[in-house]
Amino acid sequence: MHNAAFRALGMDWTYELLDVPPGDLPAALKGLRDPDIAGANVTIPHKQAVMEHMDALDPEAVRARAVNTIVRDGDRLVGSNTDIAAIRSAIANVEVEPRGANVVIFGAGGSARAAAVALEGAHLTFVSRRPDEADVPGRTIAWDNGSLHALVRAADLLVNATPLGRRDEMPIRPAALPRDGAVIDLVYVTGGTPLVRKARSLGLRTADGWEILLAQGASSFVLWTGRPAPVSAMRETLQP
Repeated sequence: MHNAAFRALGMDWTYELLDVPPGDLPAALKGLRDPDIAGANVTIPHKQAVMEHMDALDPEAVRARAVNTIVRDGDRLVGSNTDIAAIRSAIANVEVEPRGANVVIFGAGGSARAAAVALEGAHLTFVSRRPDEADVPGRTIAWDNGSLHALVRAADLLVNATPLGRRDEMPIRPAALPRDGAVIDLVYVTGGTPLVRKARSLGLRTADGWEILLAQGASSFVLWTGRPAPVSAMRETLQP
């Protein structure tokens, strides 16, 4: 996606994958201070761990307690969270007004907290494998909680912020999907996740991970380059 953007604008830049084991994270971040590096994206399991290595943090990254985008600003590394803006865009696309909405979020990690920031003013219920350990701004229940299906069924919005559903499984049985609400799945797979496909078949408003990936990528591009992102070129590369 980013390499397509660089080509579209005639920029001699490259975007490369770095597989960084947790023990190698400090060294990898030190390498980002090289003058030839503009920045990086960060994904699991490093979204929280990188924060202590930043020289500055965007206020929304602080609120989400997660960084997914790093920008080198001179000698400093600045941590931001472009997931938040991307999720806000998805919320608008599925026509949900956050204030006062009943929202169920699957997950309690960095992506779930980014969703919480984007959903300011909503009534949030998080679903976690370890609810007693979750550090999120709302009610937290376990996956085996007896009220889960009823909560999802009555929700204005369901957000999947876990890796569940990348293959053939769904994080919840189809009969428990929101009755009249919307579904946002942060997972992206070709053809849509089982959750998104089923929700669409039921006539629910949906946004999938491809849209969110594109939106957060475009925001990251602007932060690194100071130039408008060539969204059409980026979208064409992502077409599933």
